[in-house]
Amino acid sequence: MEDLPEALVTEILKRITSTSDLNSLSLVSKQLYKIEGNQRGAIHVGSGLCTATKALTSLCAWFPNLRKVEIDYSGFIPGHGKQLDNKGLFVFSSHCFSLTDLTLSFCSCVYDSGLGCLAYCKALVSLRLNSAPKITSIGLFSVAVGCTSLSALHLIDSEKIDSVEWLEYLGRDGSLKELVVKNFKGINHRDFLKFGSGWMKLQKFEFERKRGIDDRLLGDMVYDSSYNAHSTDIYDFCCESLKVLRLAHIKTWPEVGLRVVLGKCKALEKLFLEYVHALNDNDMIALSRSCSNLKSILLWVNLQRYSSDVSYCETRMSFTYNSLYAIALNCPMVQIVDLRFTRCSRDWPSEIGFTQKGFLTLIQSCPIRVLMLNNANFFDDEGMKAISSSPHLEALDLILCHAVTDAGMRFIAHTPCLSNLILRACHNVTDVGMAELGRAHKLESLVIEYCGEISLQAAQGVIKSVHYSSKFSDALKKKLGFLGKC
Repeated sequence: MEDLPEALVTEILKRITSTSDLNSLSLVSKQLYKIEGNQRGAIHVGSGLCTATKALTSLCAWFPNLRKVEIDYSGFIPGHGKQLDNKGLFVFSSHCFSLTDLTLSFCSCVYDSGLGCLAYCKALVSLRLNSAPKITSIGLFSVAVGCTSLSALHLIDSEKIDSVEWLEYLGRDGSLKELVVKNFKGINHRDFLKFGSGWMKLQKFEFERKRGIDDRLLGDMVYDSSYNAHSTDIYDFCCESLKVLRLAHIKTWPEVGLRVVLGKCKALEKLFLEYVHALNDNDMIALSRSCSNLKSILLWVNLQRYSSDVSYCETRMSFTYNSLYAIALNCPMVQIVDLRFTRCSRDWPSEIGFTQKGFLTLIQSCPIRVLMLNNANFFDDEGMKAISSSPHLEALDLILCHAVTDAGMRFIAHTPCLSNLILRACHNVTDVGMAELGRAHKLESLVIEYCGEISLQAAQGVIKSVHYSSKFSDALKKKLGFLGKC
């Protein structure tokens, strides 16, 4: 190996993707040690990392061309030793001149002053802070000022960040293309309107509010089903570059806040709305009129109280069939649809607001490839018959769809391109329905979970590599909306 040209050895090492294999090879010879160290572009370290300044300096010298560093202390206990602190972060910042991507997870010994050291990382493009309990708005402001190349910022579970000067500065600078903020107590969705002109270049935005116990309750608030937040342009900003938008667990009443963004995203391709309170058909209609490039839509909704006049109030989901018609009419490129309806009763289909006719209009108007329905009590065997003629449908995921029976399986077995089927807690589908699927010989993947009338033997008659579970696991509870999703 020592006689091989360095360029050839480098090319060989590039083809080895396993980190453990690369570590073993570096111990074989000094040549491999040096070459492998020079070409290593990413490391992931945690509790086993020696945080002494000399050891960290040696690590950076071994890998002089690091571009991506992930430091993760998840599961850390005091017996694991010391965590990386401000001094350690200074070593990385002052020695890794090529660093473009840094992730700090559960780093409880890094304070604002340590974060300020990142100003040395002139090439830093992406920063992710996951559970940084000591970081405040001051530390974030130092990053905003010092990291002039920053284009992606992810902030998750940072309890002490409670002001938005850093957000206003980043908005004025206008360099961010990706902003993700999750589980914050001190920042409200309306604060992001202060991002101002920064919205113009932003391509991905996520905001998820930190939830409390009251989020599980229906509450007494009554929302105006006729309110139109898009009738006048009260906020002077545009987000025409935004391609991915996710809003979760926010209340858009009485303050409008991020609700207005829905009508301003002309380039939007992926939309995720998870339990956003007070939205109505006007929001979805405004979105559909501006987002002709929309390809993926996720709507997770729960029961809310709506009224259009003082004498009448109804308990239902945010949207009605009018929203489905608007998407079908104005968004001809939609390929992925994920609908989840939480806390609705199978005996009251009107609670959802969607009708099967409106839903099928969407399916027949758009080239849907992936369809996920959770607790869709309006959807039955006739719906299965209608989607069976969909020429593009490749994957179908049904959860708690009680009106779907073996007859629906017989219809869906003839869907031209269907290759992946998931059934979870669909108790009216039996072994007879599995036999219908088996005769079609089309499926490449089948998942059966907590479907009490389907046996493992019947599922294996459809496809041998079936994933089958009869238990009501925590993972399945979360998918059904029983754990933490409300």
